[in-house]
Amino acid sequence: MKDRKKMTFDADRFREQFAMQEPRLVEAAHRLAHAVASLSPDARFAHTQPRSLIVGGFVRDVLCGGHPKDIDMEIYGVAPERLESLLQQLYPGLVNTVGRSFGILKIHLGDDVEFDVSIPRRESKSGQGHAGFLIDSDPAMTTTEAARRRDFTINAIAADPLTGEIIDPFGGIADLTDRLLRVTDPERFQDDPLRVYRAVQFAARLHLRIESHSRELMREMVARGDLDQLSRERVTEELKKLFVRSDQPSIGLEVARDIGIIERDFSELHALIGCAQEPEWHPEGDVWIHTMMVVDHAARLAHDPLRGLTRDEQLDVVFGALCHDLGKPATTKFEDGKIRSRGHEAAGEQPTRELCKRLSFSDRTVESAVVIATHHLKPWALHHDLEMGKMSETAYINNIRKLLQRIHPMRADAFLTATESDFRGRAIPGVDTAPYPAGTVMREVIAEHQLDQDPTKDLVSGKDLLALGLKPGKQLGDLIRFAEGLRDDGKITTREEALEAIKQHLAS
Repeated sequence: MKDRKKMTFDADRFREQFAMQEPRLVEAAHRLAHAVASLSPDARFAHTQPRSLIVGGFVRDVLCGGHPKDIDMEIYGVAPERLESLLQQLYPGLVNTVGRSFGILKIHLGDDVEFDVSIPRRESKSGQGHAGFLIDSDPAMTTTEAARRRDFTINAIAADPLTGEIIDPFGGIADLTDRLLRVTDPERFQDDPLRVYRAVQFAARLHLRIESHSRELMREMVARGDLDQLSRERVTEELKKLFVRSDQPSIGLEVARDIGIIERDFSELHALIGCAQEPEWHPEGDVWIHTMMVVDHAARLAHDPLRGLTRDEQLDVVFGALCHDLGKPATTKFEDGKIRSRGHEAAGEQPTRELCKRLSFSDRTVESAVVIATHHLKPWALHHDLEMGKMSETAYINNIRKLLQRIHPMRADAFLTATESDFRGRAIPGVDTAPYPAGTVMREVIAEHQLDQDPTKDLVSGKDLLALGLKPGKQLGDLIRFAEGLRDDGKITTREEALEAIKQHLAS
């Protein structure tokens, strides 16, 4: 993130940065702002001239030099029905009114580009959950009152798209400069406990420290169980932002630990705290510290465009890195003068699945996390045996093939990004830039022998066996498994060898 101490936050800077944003968003904002400004004043809102302001995260990110993909605009001095009619004229066929009851209209400008338009509104708590609010739109509301409902001061900054004027009633710019995350209004903040999770991911994404009174407020909310009313889906969405949008997720995870979320809601992660590791291999300290280092390496490596990982794979890798050593608390013992965690890979499956039950990650992300937890040491172990002469090159190739079968459908590139993160997530001098031969050699072998083409495909098929004159039935499956067993033992490698072995087996 850029050094905000050297940045200025004024109208000129905003206009300059705004002009460099996604062209569709810039054009849409200007078009709407001009159209609203040309409206005649509404007698019902005599003291409020029709005006459009860009609000929320877009302003924050633009001031910080970012390039957000969505924009929120608040329209003052215009009645809801008049605004909707105007939007339908400006963007025929593109206006989504599903959020009308929440005071929000969405305009579809294209893939990954979101444009939300709303009238300033008051929200009063009427029940539990994110739907438990009464919404009252008020076109005559002051900009200060409208900003008060926002969670943090850095999100309560507004800007005029036509003049560049910045409106900052709660000192959000000063907090940005000081890299501080401060609650805008303590009373309103508590209306939606999800804001605590938003603090977790904002702290990590923007490298912010939480202001002391705000931190205490969040601790109180966690301790009294306010977060218990949150759905798994809402919590998971904030965690996804933490894992995918941050280059240092550990900042947010440490916030979650400090305010009590980890201890109260994620016992599998809390068990890592204080779980000792052998200093020779892990001089950084306990498993929690190691995991935080691994998660940060995973975020940086997974987001490296040279890795070619999809957004889904990036999430799989970082979340998997968080889960990779969940088996250590149950297996760590002091043996022969050393701290050992024998069998922690296999032991990691159950706590990983238990953790995932309280969240709503996709099946692919859950299974990828299980794969990483249960197999993250395999590349190192196989390479070690190859280097020490305990395994032939042929056996090594075959074992890589079997490993790819076990981790399928996770791609080797994603899996090895996670295992490399584990290798680098230690306080050993030079480990950040040291070679990672276990991954390099495995990638070379996969490419040379095309092991990743279809790792689950059997050497022979039922059709091949029918061509030998065999009849359909259970025997075909038995023979296919027989051939795969020989392949796993390294005795055969090709379809032709498999068919010959089957013929000999039938003849014996």
